[in-house]
Amino acid sequence: MSFASPYLLVVLLLVPAALAAALWLDRRRARYAVAFTNVDVLASVASTRRSYRRWVPLALFTLALATASVAVARPRATIAAPSQHATVVLLVDVSGSMRASDVKPTRLGAAQLAMQTFVDEVPRGVKVGLVSFSTEPNVLVLPTTDKQQVRQGIDLLVPEAGTAIGDGIAMAVRVVQSSIGSGHRVGGKVAGAILMLSDGAQTRGVLKPLEGAARARAAGIPIYTVALGTNHGTLSVPGFGFGFGGGGGRFLVRPDPATLRAIAEATGGIAYRAQSASKVQTVYRRLGSHVVQQASRREISSWFAGAAAFLLLGSLAAARVTGERLP
Repeated sequence: MSFASPYLLVVLLLVPAALAAALWLDRRRARYAVAFTNVDVLASVASTRRSYRRWVPLALFTLALATASVAVARPRATIAAPSQHATVVLLVDVSGSMRASDVKPTRLGAAQLAMQTFVDEVPRGVKVGLVSFSTEPNVLVLPTTDKQQVRQGIDLLVPEAGTAIGDGIAMAVRVVQSSIGSGHRVGGKVAGAILMLSDGAQTRGVLKPLEGAARARAAGIPIYTVALGTNHGTLSVPGFGFGFGGGGGRFLVRPDPATLRAIAEATGGIAYRAQSASKVQTVYRRLGSHVVQQASRREISSWFAGAAAFLLLGSLAAARVTGERLP
């Protein structure tokens, strides 16, 4: 924290001055009490020990004075707030395992509802794109501020075949870079991020997951990952395909949170685990306003002024309760 007018911090000298004056007045009142002529009557009505609560009004008043003095010096702080001019690419796994219904109504259905929530929560000026990946990645919606266009793209998602995580990340990185160009940065960082959801381990593709993550790290783009699904999710496969090998049958389709966590850590993002529709909704709602942060210097004098007013009101209330007088 810094101050626009640091020389005005000299006003803080009022705090010890007020405290000294209050203590002097308290001792002065105690001395006058001894001058009461009828000592027996005084002893019957006076408390033998004065409670510590008598100091509460003075303590709150002193804090209010100190806080107000800091406000006068116009303090400034670095505040992180959602960027209004950034690009976020929703990268979603549409492999065959997204048909599993361990997350209701299905894994893909829950993901679609969560992504719609993200679109509702994201700041208006942020561009949102949509990239899906299965056996190969596909750009469904180029980054845009038209939320309705993104919603329509989300509604069109359907489960397909394998899982090419690395290739999907590489495609999302290219989409972010083409959207923000070379000069758009927020607080010295690239004004873009990738929000990736997947429910399984890689089964297809050219690039390995961490190779794709390396491209994102080199571009300065953080990846926030969501591992969707439970460990007991199953999928019925009638024949060959879907990357499960062999003939038909029922197969376990477990998520791979370890790989997704490694991707997030390698790129400076955050990894989440969602085993229910409500959890994935919560994650996307939170990320809607925090996935792209902008650090800016702001004056926070009003914060200190408000705190000083609150403390002063508390001091007055405490004085009425304890019967003590403020300085």
